[in-house]
Amino acid sequence: MHFKRLVIAAGIAATTSLSAHAVTEIQWWHSMTAVNNEWVNDLAKEFNDSQKEYKIVPTFKGVYDESMTAAIAAFRSGNAPHILQVFEVGTATMMASKGATVPVGKVMSDAGVSFDPKAYIPAVAGYYTAPNGQMLSFPFNSSTTIFYYNKDAFKKAGLDAEKAPTTWPEVFAAAKKLKESGHSCPMTLAWQGWTQLESFSTWHNVEFATEQNGLSANGYKARLKLNSPLHVKHIDNLAAAAKAGEFVYKGRASTAQASFTAGECAMIQTSSGFYGDVAKNAKFAYGLAALPYYPDVKGAPQNTVIGGASLWVMAGKKSEEYKGVAKFFEFLSQTKVQAASHQRTGYLPVTMAAYELTEKSGFYQKNPGTDTAVTQMIRKVTDNSRGIRLGNYVQIRTIEDEELEQVWAGKKTGKEALDAIVSRGNELLARFEKSYKP
Repeated sequence: MHFKRLVIAAGIAATTSLSAHAVTEIQWWHSMTAVNNEWVNDLAKEFNDSQKEYKIVPTFKGVYDESMTAAIAAFRSGNAPHILQVFEVGTATMMASKGATVPVGKVMSDAGVSFDPKAYIPAVAGYYTAPNGQMLSFPFNSSTTIFYYNKDAFKKAGLDAEKAPTTWPEVFAAAKKLKESGHSCPMTLAWQGWTQLESFSTWHNVEFATEQNGLSANGYKARLKLNSPLHVKHIDNLAAAAKAGEFVYKGRASTAQASFTAGECAMIQTSSGFYGDVAKNAKFAYGLAALPYYPDVKGAPQNTVIGGASLWVMAGKKSEEYKGVAKFFEFLSQTKVQAASHQRTGYLPVTMAAYELTEKSGFYQKNPGTDTAVTQMIRKVTDNSRGIRLGNYVQIRTIEDEELEQVWAGKKTGKEALDAIVSRGNELLARFEKSYKP
């Protein structure tokens, strides 16, 4: 009996010891690939190694629209992750998904973790904040569109390799010279709807959609306006370049980026978050610069809009798990972590303190152009340039791809394609308005 009591006591002690040291797992679904996937895994490991209570488990769930679809299905079946990375165009849809998420501000305050939205760059914080001032998701890999070019290709074509084209006429002239020098792909584009319609609109301070591009208190009533004479002129100019072989369309989303790092295409407009890939894989001298603009447009250039993604906290989890989420976000908020992530990836330093630390370290001087994303974003914004936050926008982006591809193939004019985007897109916006409950 004495021996039996000892065995039972030992068992109870072991169980107590195990429960006292049990690690709470936090599932994090994301869409980061290649070098950015390595970054996400490193962040999780750094946090996990810094404490013993929580373990962040990052899982790649496909590209942005795929991971969002997977999370919605998982939520309905009660198996959603704790943290979901959602790209910026999914923000309005997530905001409208009542009961599916918990505002990040609430998660932090409930866990007793300090969180100051004012520490974030205003253009970043404002995008993920509801009209009532509540911050809904955690800014993570915020980016904007910038211009990359191959300096070696520029030299070969007789162009000034140390001076990037600043206007669209200069870009088209450079593409022509690159073509004449034997370059098979003078220019390409990634994320064409984002770069050539959304950022193009804000950069030129022209209306993209009504209701302040969906950011007003009545944003759910917004309708597209991206078929203005300036938009039409620009798409037609790109179509002419495509016909001349000076612009080569390489596919949707980020597909075209590989052609730049391989040295095939000499110029590309895409995410600032592409920088980490270029820095690691490009075997040529390259430059980073601001987006080009049309010099005859009054007020241009203005500012570009936020891209990338934020982290949403899914509903239906235990309080201890939410505490782990809050602790992880607290870790991500550290200035040194923010600055290191910005310098590694090219994503924006989402806090001013991280930007100032990076500047003080001399990083921008050693790596010219890496501050482009920040300087493009911190200008004074207007109602046309604060950002674009529309319902059903994931589907609208697909419509933009479909219609622009018709232009590059020579099957539609710029006006026909843009009119079709407006018509088809507004049908989806009207559907969103009917289903949305303010």
